[in-house]
Amino acid sequence: MRQTIQQHRVVVIGAGYTGATAAGRLARRLRGEDVSITLVNAEADFVERVRMHQLAVGQLLRPRPFDEMFAGTGVELRLGRVTGIDVDRRTVTVTGADGASDLEYDTLVYALGSAGNTQGVPGTTEHAHEIAGRDGALRLRDRLAALAPGSPVTVVGGGLTGVEAATELAETRPDLDVSLIARAGLGDWLSPKGARHLQKVFSNLRITTHEHTTVLAVHADRVTTPQGDIPAAVTIWTTGFAVHPIARATTLETGDTGQITVDATMRSLSHPDVYAIGDAALVTGPGDKPLRMSCASGVPTAWQAADAIAARLTDSKLPTISARYFNQCISLGRKEGLIQYVTADDRAVNAALTGRLAVLYKELVCKGAAWGVANPTLGLPTRRRRVTAERARVGVPAA
Repeated sequence: MRQTIQQHRVVVIGAGYTGATAAGRLARRLRGEDVSITLVNAEADFVERVRMHQLAVGQLLRPRPFDEMFAGTGVELRLGRVTGIDVDRRTVTVTGADGASDLEYDTLVYALGSAGNTQGVPGTTEHAHEIAGRDGALRLRDRLAALAPGSPVTVVGGGLTGVEAATELAETRPDLDVSLIARAGLGDWLSPKGARHLQKVFSNLRITTHEHTTVLAVHADRVTTPQGDIPAAVTIWTTGFAVHPIARATTLETGDTGQITVDATMRSLSHPDVYAIGDAALVTGPGDKPLRMSCASGVPTAWQAADAIAARLTDSKLPTISARYFNQCISLGRKEGLIQYVTADDRAVNAALTGRLAVLYKELVCKGAAWGVANPTLGLPTRRRRVTAERARVGVPAA
């Protein structure tokens, strides 16, 4: 007769692409009577982060409520913000509408992700807008809607986010004077074909580009550079991402970026009952280079963590999932796009797809990413395994 076991408590904090994927995948790998899976998030809807530039210019996005996405899976959504973690006591402090309370766990999946990075430039917090999350994108939407024709809007940052924001805005609001400031050359990370196409789209949309330029300060009506001031009724700040600071406030081992150091299964190097995924994890990819913060590299870490947790709890063989790059999918408004093919370690190759085919490709990728959250095993049949009594016991991490 099978021994009765104590339910193993898995808590996933953060319900972006990686956290929501990990929670749903675990629910499909393990028996509900053996494991409880709690997903902690501040919002009741899934946020398609890759579409925040669309939201900022006033486009409507399809609502994706978690209660629909996780219906029948056994994943329990806990609404609230994570305001504290005690990895030695194995508790997460969640602050919601009813105040703060502690949530105990046996296994923690840390997926709090990242937010915009001000790079310490004076005035960014007070005067610049960011689109790393829904709240920021909505504030920017309201500000842009109030701008008079001819108003200058300056996008700071020449990476993927900045390029997508500038082109989306210039296409939607051709009445505005849109400019982009890039620390290096425009599209200098792309292949020659990709860079030429990007420059052509910028020219057609009449976006002014300030290349090889740094921003020294942001003001309410301008940004200051070594070459002088650039007018900006609105400044959009897109100079990369910074991870949630809460990990550094714990005894978890973190790297210089504040990301949690993990092994090949996404398990914390300092606390074996904690897994970190997505932007929160310091993961070495092909070429011994850290994976960049992105949906493309984050989702495979969610698969790896979920499958490793399930394998350890059921005494099964540990799986390995390789995270590598295939392409960079860049939307350039609704009518143009660019698919830059890359090596496994994210270096551009000569092949690139442009024009309408690239638009369709990018849209398929965005829709596929959201579909993958609701279908974390990619539609493949799964078998929910029983957790062994030894592994389920509270306080005993899987070997």
